[in-house]
Amino acid sequence: MIGYVSVILGKRKPESKLLNCRSLTAIITAEIIDYPMKYALVHEWLTPKATGGSELVVREILQCLEADLYALIDFESTNPDSYLYGRSIGTTFLQNFPKARNGVQKYLPFLPLAIEQLNLEDYDVILSSSHCVAKGVLIRPDQVHICYCHTPMRYAWDLTFDYLANSKLGRGLPGIFTRYLLHGLRQWDVISANRVDYFLANSHHTARRIWRCYRREAKVIYPPVQIERFPYQEKKEDFYLVVSRLVSYKKVPLIVEAFNQLGLPLVVIGDGPQMALIRQLAKDNIQILGAVSDQMVAEYMSKAKAFIYAACEDFGIALVEAQACGTPVIGFAAGGALETVRDLRENSPQGTGLLFGEQNPQSLQEAVKYFVDHADKIDPEDCRQQANRFTPEVFRNAYSLFIEEHSISKNYC
Repeated sequence: MIGYVSVILGKRKPESKLLNCRSLTAIITAEIIDYPMKYALVHEWLTPKATGGSELVVREILQCLEADLYALIDFESTNPDSYLYGRSIGTTFLQNFPKARNGVQKYLPFLPLAIEQLNLEDYDVILSSSHCVAKGVLIRPDQVHICYCHTPMRYAWDLTFDYLANSKLGRGLPGIFTRYLLHGLRQWDVISANRVDYFLANSHHTARRIWRCYRREAKVIYPPVQIERFPYQEKKEDFYLVVSRLVSYKKVPLIVEAFNQLGLPLVVIGDGPQMALIRQLAKDNIQILGAVSDQMVAEYMSKAKAFIYAACEDFGIALVEAQACGTPVIGFAAGGALETVRDLRENSPQGTGLLFGEQNPQSLQEAVKYFVDHADKIDPEDCRQQANRFTPEVFRNAYSLFIEEHSISKNYC
């Protein structure tokens, strides 16, 4: 049972010939007694605008076990529409910073310091859900720290130059200070990885990045995807679909350029800094809807002939959501897509989409043309079955088992 540890006299092997004092005390005082483990769960930020895959992981972890929740900032416990409404959540000094509600990324230099101010000394097991600094909490030697890592912070590592090229802070004199800040952030990131006992990763792609950045092994547990929110539909309409934040690394302009040449109908859903550029590029065959409701996203996904994705994602929840609708995926052959999409050319007759090899309009055009000629070979039911590999239940079972097997505190004096 998660949350309890049995310590039985005579059945616990000491780690050395001499029992340390805390181990001996635990054995004597808890001879045949189950005692509840205390868990703390740490996430970066909890705001109404933060509704991505990492927040879904937090929600499912809280379904697995009872844990006190901590974050840099929290504006969900006061949000009547949130499942966290009324919950007591520990926060940091950033909670009171101006405009923190809109995100604390603007306070990036303070994030490592802030996360280290969370006092978690009363807990046996620390769980972190980390894509930035959550794994950097300070712990005692006898506590166990298990980190579910969505990604090593991308703007400090593999997206550094993309971030600098697309930010005003990356140019001129501010650019020098930004580079120095990111250099220090990388050093802190590696140091703080040593505070983690066990890493979990959301994909094999992320596990390889964890190894490259931290030289740490990570077990892969795929994140939960709420496929029940996405209606399965076999009959498709004559349009292709993009659902994405309009930021540079998502490569939406690349998709628009490809479909400009193809002349096929494309619907773009999403908002972001590249909206003006995309509107400027788009021809009459491309419809740009901007930000829409979750319900409308699900409706468009279920009706689309295919879902188009050109980014290299750590996992890529949208790719699974599309397949849950029975909609094939045409995606870039990198990152999580290699683990969530079965290429028709390699997995016939159970293919669920196509993967194109180069991140350019020409490679995407070739994949779309192949899809047009072979779309009838993809069974929507195969797409749905592929999505079923990533349900919340599958995540909870795998995560619960790992926590149960690795939650024994280290019992140092």
